[in-house]
Amino acid sequence: MRTVTNPEILAFGEAMTLFVAEAAGELAEVERFQRRIAGADTNVAIGLARLGFGVGWLSRVGDDGFGRYIRHILETEGLDCRHLTSDPDASTGLIFKERAQGGADPHVEYFRRGSAASRLSPEDARAVDFGAARHLHATGIPPALSASCRELSWHMLERARQAGASISFDPNLRPSLWASEAEMRDTLNAMAGQADWVLPGLAEGRRLTGLDTPHDIAGFYLERGARAVIIKLGPEGSYYRGTLDGHEASFEIPGVAVSNVVDTVGAGDGFAVGAISALLDGLAPRDALRRGNLIGALAVQVPGDMEGLPSRERLAEQEAYWHERAKTS
Repeated sequence: MRTVTNPEILAFGEAMTLFVAEAAGELAEVERFQRRIAGADTNVAIGLARLGFGVGWLSRVGDDGFGRYIRHILETEGLDCRHLTSDPDASTGLIFKERAQGGADPHVEYFRRGSAASRLSPEDARAVDFGAARHLHATGIPPALSASCRELSWHMLERARQAGASISFDPNLRPSLWASEAEMRDTLNAMAGQADWVLPGLAEGRRLTGLDTPHDIAGFYLERGARAVIIKLGPEGSYYRGTLDGHEASFEIPGVAVSNVVDTVGAGDGFAVGAISALLDGLAPRDALRRGNLIGALAVQVPGDMEGLPSRERLAEQEAYWHERAKTS
């Protein structure tokens, strides 16, 4: 277990205990499940920690067996959990997921209403040392959980900005958690305007902006303050529009072909791990998109949300392999 003294990356949100069906079929018919953890925010935090970054995690779990399981997994993955609170008055959120077949998106059912994480508020960040942070990763999930979580999200964005940390923001739409489409759209677009790097999926960008093309969606967020917009295009790859060498640039990077898609959940989080880590490594945007595409492809080849996220060593091997393959194709 790696000890993190002063995390350079901050992440926050809800980690849930995940139960994945061992066999295909409707949840009503499944008898056996495998236990894992899930949550878009934790997927990215774990992925960055596996690549050697010091990551601090802020959240709440129930003072129950599921919460203790999550804490153990996150600490084993190397996350600094000093700001992970065990709440005696609320339960840890749960997810049950079907075993998908043929690359289809699996059906999932959530049991998270009133969860410990939904009780997060700015008070939970009172002891966070924002001055030591280099980067904050935020998503649209915490502000959807509750009013107090939304206040926390704004607090994290504002404090990170004041401290001079860079910010990435992935909308990660969860429409069923919002009171209205308008509230979701207005809140997440405003939060995206506080970020340096905005990472929507194409369908998410269309829904949030009302615009159709990656170029126009990116322009919407650039006009609101983002430095760069990176749009996930699924198997087709990804699109970048933003500042490059002092000038605005835009381009698309094709995706990495995957012959056997096992589980699509977590693909976008894997892409975020790749793109964010590359930009923090000082790589050029084209290389960031290539790494994002690669890790997104690795994520869909295994069951579970974060099992395919690579170590730094495996990433280097995969990048070298695909670099050689590109030269000979």
